[in-house]
Amino acid sequence: QVQLVESGGGLVQAGGSLRLSCAVSGTIFSINTMRWYRHPPGKQRELVSLITSGGHTNYADSVKGRCTISRDNAKNTVYLQMNSLEPEDTAVYYCNAAIVVAPGVGALDAWGQGTLVTVSS
Repeated sequence: QVQLVESGGGLVQAGGSLRLSCAVSGTIFSINTMRWYRHPPGKQRELVSLITSGGHTNYADSVKGRCTISRDNAKNTVYLQMNSLEPEDTAVYYCNAAIVVAPGVGALDAWGQGTLVTVSS
């Protein structure tokens, strides 16, 4: 049993910054790749960024240079620092993680409930 809880969303002016957090709790042996997705209103869900267990990162072209993903393995937490926010960044942001709950078993694909980011112009 694992739970992912996002936090840090809210209303911010264009050009502002937010730091999203996602804390994983429950039965955890290890966490592999962690990802941030977002779902803008009226649009399809898209991958924003990912970070592997070894710290390798990737970013969507739309946020590259404005966002930084990081993780604290001791806290089982992944972060997304977002700067220079634009109205187009408005979306519900979801945390996703591949979680191994016991050695020798496959990873679970776990999702949080999402946190709303609204960027005003």
